[in-house]
Amino acid sequence: MAVARFWRENASRYNLIGSRCGVCGRIYFPPRSVCPTCHRRSIGKMEPFKLKGEGEVITFSIVHDAPSQLEMQKPYVIAIIKMDEGVNITAQVIDIDPTDVHIGLRVRATLRKISDEGAAGVINYGYKFMPL
Repeated sequence: MAVARFWRENASRYNLIGSRCGVCGRIYFPPRSVCPTCHRRSIGKMEPFKLKGEGEVITFSIVHDAPSQLEMQKPYVIAIIKMDEGVNITAQVIDIDPTDVHIGLRVRATLRKISDEGAAGVINYGYKFMPL
């Protein structure tokens, strides 16, 4: 099944788009309109920045008691991933047995279905991470 055009035509929906401060060069995800370090000096100087999409697991948890939407996926892994650009992202790690996930595991972002809203509802897509 193809991803709906609504999701395909908006690059920030399927790419990891953060922001970079034009003053100090720091990168943020999700994007910010003002740099927390440079404050007002960064107003108008924050630029979109596309993350490469690769990083490593720095901590994780195996979820055994899932909310109803994720019941069929349990157990599953939620991890904090330090991206190669230095920002941290919290996301689900997929396509690996939960017992094989470890700190230092190299992963990459992928677009996957996050949830749906009933038989006739909207399907929500977002990023998850899978081993390299």
